[in-house]
Amino acid sequence: MEEAAEPRRGRGAALELALKEDLEIFGVAELSERIEMLQAEIVRTQAQLERKRASRSAADAFFAPKT
Repeated sequence: MEEAAEPRRGRGAALELALKEDLEIFGVAELSERIEMLQAEIVRTQAQLERKRASRSAADAFFAPKT
């Protein structure tokens, strides 16, 4: 008999879990590392957002009605 597949987590589920973590259990070094990782994720997310906006802008320009 096949084992049941583990249910897939939704988009952003890992982030939601991270945001709910109890920060009291972390030391200073761990909190600093966490901040560095979160800042790196912000930079990565902002870069992706800019790529999406550029792509959308290019598509809008291409499909815009000619006047």
